[in-house]
Amino acid sequence: MIDEATALWDRGLKAFDGQAFSAFLGARLISLAAEGAEIRLSVRPELLQQDGFVHGGVLAYLADNALTFAGGAALGGAVVTVEIKVNYVRPAVGLELVARAHAVSGGRTTAVARCDIHIVDEGAERLCAVAQGTVARMREPAVPSDRP
Repeated sequence: MIDEATALWDRGLKAFDGQAFSAFLGARLISLAAEGAEIRLSVRPELLQQDGFVHGGVLAYLADNALTFAGGAALGGAVVTVEIKVNYVRPAVGLELVARAHAVSGGRTTAVARCDIHIVDEGAERLCAVAQGTVARMREPAVPSDRP
């Protein structure tokens, strides 16, 4: 029999692996547990804006996805983001991004989650963005689209 932690990881990894955009970016789900989620993304030139920083949209993607996984773990099922706010603390310049999120509050149908995003360079982590968002339990499973 599979324990709850393993079942959560298996469901989360299946959902993450089903995200074509995450695969396109090269994001990796590192951990998913009742305590939260961690997603990592190696920095490459295609993810930078004109001044050489990681584009804010990439940071927002990481925050959104990590928050949603953390909220889903808290609510125990499929969820969707209903709002998100990102504060950019400093330019993200480095080798890898690490997004760590955890649920701050979870109810019957919604959860509020917080995410810190760090840039890693030469082994040191520096905070580059902080986000908070709300996720809501989905009433019925999402139906995959036939569109590419």
